[in-house]
Amino acid sequence: MDLLTHFLVPYIILAAVKSKNKLAGAFGGISPDFDTIFVAWIGILSPNLFIFSHRGITHSFIFGFVTSTIFLYVISRKQVNQFIGNIIKRDITVKFTKTTIAIAYFGVLTHLLLDYLTTLGIPLFFPFSITRYALNLYQSLDLITIILAAIVMLIIYMKINYKYKKAAMAIFIIILISFGGLRAYEKINILDDETPTLNGNYNQVALYPTSNIFVWDVVKSNSQNSSYIVSQYNGWSNQESDIQTFNTPSVENGNYTAGLNAIKIADTLPVVKQFKWNSYYTVVNAQYNSTKWDVTYSDIINSYTANNLTVTVP
Repeated sequence: MDLLTHFLVPYIILAAVKSKNKLAGAFGGISPDFDTIFVAWIGILSPNLFIFSHRGITHSFIFGFVTSTIFLYVISRKQVNQFIGNIIKRDITVKFTKTTIAIAYFGVLTHLLLDYLTTLGIPLFFPFSITRYALNLYQSLDLITIILAAIVMLIIYMKINYKYKKAAMAIFIIILISFGGLRAYEKINILDDETPTLNGNYNQVALYPTSNIFVWDVVKSNSQNSSYIVSQYNGWSNQESDIQTFNTPSVENGNYTAGLNAIKIADTLPVVKQFKWNSYYTVVNAQYNSTKWDVTYSDIINSYTANNLTVTVP
């Protein structure tokens, strides 16, 4: 989800319960996404530390607490607070207390929930596991949600009667929940339609949202994850299109066993581990060129990473 929505959701919830620490929760809600500034560069410079990336280490239950606590401490400093307040012409004073630390962490939990609803997901249980968890109802960024969140943020910023701000916040939450419900309904219906089409070779099916609320990427796979059928399904018209088949691994222009050994070596490289961690479904092809193997990793649908990566193995 976008930064504005991450700010608004805990702010609105806390406003509904008449909390005096709405801003602490809102700042906690946006704190994990500051990994793009302070953390992501580590993963870029050292692919072996790919957990230090956006939606990486800060997006877990444990390090989310650490992140929100540090963020709240920094933004509660008088110099920082006044500097930001002077820029936006609003008082954003927050205190650093046990209560506000807990409320900021509540903001983190809403952040994790919202990102869990999106594609690729988050490593909730890091450092115990780097597995990402995702419900795949939304794309990582949803244009309609961003526009609505921006409008509500503007209304909150304006000096108008508070009842209008309350109405805007309520409408935003209702629309957000309604969109999520609609997407869940669409996903369940398409799964019901696609599951009976599975056969002995393809016994698993998964759905991923696209920018069109009614169109989903469908992936059918076998139990060995060596063969995939990828298509798009329009839930509005109940039509499937753009059907493609992928098999992995594949070896070209060389000995098959040698190609598999080259893939095995390539799999140990940090950049490959990073690519596969950010990929939905990775297929691999090894192609022999004179004295070396070019091993190419590709994602069969649009993921959170680049579409492909090629490494060379002697």
